[in-house]
Amino acid sequence: MYADEVATMPESFVEVIVDGTASAQEMDRARAELREVLRRHGLAGSARLRLTRGDGTSVAQVNLYVAGTPVRCQIDGPRTLVLRFAAERLDRSLNRQLTQAPSRWAPDPDRAPLVTVGEERPIVRRKHCVPQRCDPAAAVATMDALDYDAHLFTDLDTGEDAIVYWAGPLGVRMARQRRARPPRDFEHLPLTMNPYPTRILTESAAALRLCGYGLPFLFFTDAEDGRGRLLYRRYDGDLGLVIATSALPVS
Repeated sequence: MYADEVATMPESFVEVIVDGTASAQEMDRARAELREVLRRHGLAGSARLRLTRGDGTSVAQVNLYVAGTPVRCQIDGPRTLVLRFAAERLDRSLNRQLTQAPSRWAPDPDRAPLVTVGEERPIVRRKHCVPQRCDPAAAVATMDALDYDAHLFTDLDTGEDAIVYWAGPLGVRMARQRRARPPRDFEHLPLTMNPYPTRILTESAAALRLCGYGLPFLFFTDAEDGRGRLLYRRYDGDLGLVIATSALPVS
């Protein structure tokens, strides 16, 4: 791309949503930082930034589409630095997406898992989804693009609900509901298999287990419908639940 093309590129629209308080100057700076990242990658679409202010720290989440594919990044940090962290994280993600570089296959040391042992916390968000039916490599690519710690999908080989997640010793681990045998092309992937079938739990039992053991997330089979569930910890300490279904509920 030539310099004059960059100069005449339409400016991206960045929507900023703040949970808490932020000055007009902070919001303008947030828009400017994200527009610069998008401009550097030749993108002229729209993006949404959500800033959640906490006690001493903030959480920044950026969502956008690149050629019809959703891209997301999320990071926490000090209020004065979190925008820079988010812009740098988005920049690295877009580099991988737009250059068709291999997906990340290793945990990110810049974002520690959310682990806290404590009393059971409520499930405040439920998201129904029809999981993508794919192989683990495609699931890892989605996990990377959406900046998730774990990703729920339907395993192409077995038809079981499954997850991939960042874990040693090779970088990514996979778990299925029942079968623990490795997937096809296993020897070519930096992937280990969880050797245990998932527990069959109620939502309340899953939440109690996650909080009691200080887990960042928990994959389990729902006791009623037999489908996979991914329970995860939010930055505010409460819980979210991803629910696998064959069809989305009518709103």
